[in-house]
Amino acid sequence: MRDKRTLPVAILAMAPAAMVLLIAASVLYGAKSISAGEIWHAVVSFNPDSVDHQIIMSSRLPRAVGALLIGAFLAVSGALMQGMTRNYLASPSMMGVSDGSVFAVTLCMVFWPSANPNVYIVSSLIGSALGAATVFGLARLIPNGLSPVKLAILGSIIGTFLSSTAQALSTYFQVSQNISFWYNARLHQMDPELIRLCIPFAIFGLALALAASKSVSALSIGEEVATGLGIRTGLAKAVAVVAVVLLTGVSVALAGKVAFVGLIIPHIARFFAGSDYRWIIPVSGVLGGVFLALCDIAARFVNYPFETPVGVVTSLIGVPFFLYLIRTRGGAQRE
Repeated sequence: MRDKRTLPVAILAMAPAAMVLLIAASVLYGAKSISAGEIWHAVVSFNPDSVDHQIIMSSRLPRAVGALLIGAFLAVSGALMQGMTRNYLASPSMMGVSDGSVFAVTLCMVFWPSANPNVYIVSSLIGSALGAATVFGLARLIPNGLSPVKLAILGSIIGTFLSSTAQALSTYFQVSQNISFWYNARLHQMDPELIRLCIPFAIFGLALALAASKSVSALSIGEEVATGLGIRTGLAKAVAVVAVVLLTGVSVALAGKVAFVGLIIPHIARFFAGSDYRWIIPVSGVLGGVFLALCDIAARFVNYPFETPVGVVTSLIGVPFFLYLIRTRGGAQRE
């Protein structure tokens, strides 16, 4: 009989090679043709006077790295949310977490236009916490509000309200041109300095996610079972929520709202890794990074040579997947 850990171990072992290949492909393909040799020279002997080297190091390489990181962060966030709530439709984009981040960044840009990147990161983190607290707080006030379909509807309503309010504010205060980046998730505008600033928050969020993984495995079976196993459910949920807020907030700060990654990838990770979140979380991270990087590469060819927001590609995959989940699993919580 095949060891149940064979597939997740194989996925994690192949991850470094897959990421290197995806970074190379992402840097290679774009509106301007750049040879593989030129990419190598840019990495080992950067020439600041070379236009190609500037494009590679300041645009394409940060874009490739950013896509891998954001995909990983959103997938891990989705896995934590689905396991903690036993809700197969839970994800940052569906539960208002991402929209809360965009709303907070908009407020920051309207009322503090001279803020440095650190302030945008903190604003995004506060917004993601606001979005999550609003959706789950209201869900507890509604009969059966934590059921998958009702929670998804409530998350969509709150998310739409937050994003619409943000867009209205940005239009009224004439900052819509600046804030459009956060609405359309344009990875080609990735800021290398912002990536560097976000890394400490992301590392802490991933550490919390891994620390909570065993407890989330128990919570995914049922809160009564988790309590019977000696899990401090309140503490476990708090740790998981902080991890989701950190990872989602960082993702939105880097590239804006990216939909469906946190919904799709955890389901695929469970297919490969089983029900143990000590494996689901790292596998989700790897698959999420690979998925978003592939979507970003595909987005460049939708309307070549013009850029297409990566959210278009993720939505083309995510909407049918969402409808499939509704059709096959109905409105019951995950068993």
